[in-house]
Amino acid sequence: MSKVTNLPARVGVLGGGRMGAGIAHAFLMAGCEVLVVERDDDAAAGARERVGSSVAKSVERGLADGTAEGRTVSRGIIMQRLSVSTDYAAFVPCELVVEAVPEIWDLKVSSLQGVEKHLSEAAVLASNTSSLSMSGLAAELARPSNFIGLHFFNPVPASTLIEVVIAKQTRPELVATAKGWVEALGKTAVVVNDAPGFASSRLGVAIALEAMRMVEEGVASAEDIDAAMVLGYKHPTGPLRTTDIVGLDVRLGIAEYLAETLGERFAPPAILREKVARGELGRKSGKGFFDWQ
Repeated sequence: MSKVTNLPARVGVLGGGRMGAGIAHAFLMAGCEVLVVERDDDAAAGARERVGSSVAKSVERGLADGTAEGRTVSRGIIMQRLSVSTDYAAFVPCELVVEAVPEIWDLKVSSLQGVEKHLSEAAVLASNTSSLSMSGLAAELARPSNFIGLHFFNPVPASTLIEVVIAKQTRPELVATAKGWVEALGKTAVVVNDAPGFASSRLGVAIALEAMRMVEEGVASAEDIDAAMVLGYKHPTGPLRTTDIVGLDVRLGIAEYLAETLGERFAPPAILREKVARGELGRKSGKGFFDWQ
């Protein structure tokens, strides 16, 4: 049973990678039953391990309150509410499913369509896309009015922001409901209409691409560029370190999409393409603009 009554009791997450595991963590910590669906047994086991590790850290920090007596809930009790599967049919009882697969249009469409077939007519389907057209995705669905964007930020447990993205087809009352869910998760919602890159990705990528060009042109080191933004503009993390955390391949995909839809000002610089080609993807590969070994 959910600790916060206006959250769905049963939440599904499609994809158990870093983002999907973080989303599952957020709903678990709020008291929901959570199902993560992955492509195969190995990926499902990996998803369970990622979520379990994240939950353990929250418990260690004393962030797992919620028993009637006010005592900290154990990792084991929280993890009892998590299940993993490789079958979309497991989503049948879910009232909300959040898709968190890679930012590839055809993959997003096929994944969302596959999930929707197993949901009730009242269930909500959400996408964690950071830049793709919500209205375009909605147009591929049988029940587009039940579709909305819930753009979580990496790392999900530490982030306090969720972007609620409204497709043209989204029914108006769902926006208020989604904002309530965000609040129940202990996070803040910003509501944006569907546009390339929404608000956060568009601004974040614009700053990051300019920072990359500055490194490319020898204006300053990655360390000093980031320090300028952290110390001068009070950004918690500089644009290049943030790029390493997000993943250079992810940033490249978003930049290519924004360049296609918004123009050449979002064209990826050569340094980004070269690093991705070399496998320097940021923290997940051990090296990006910084060394993460």
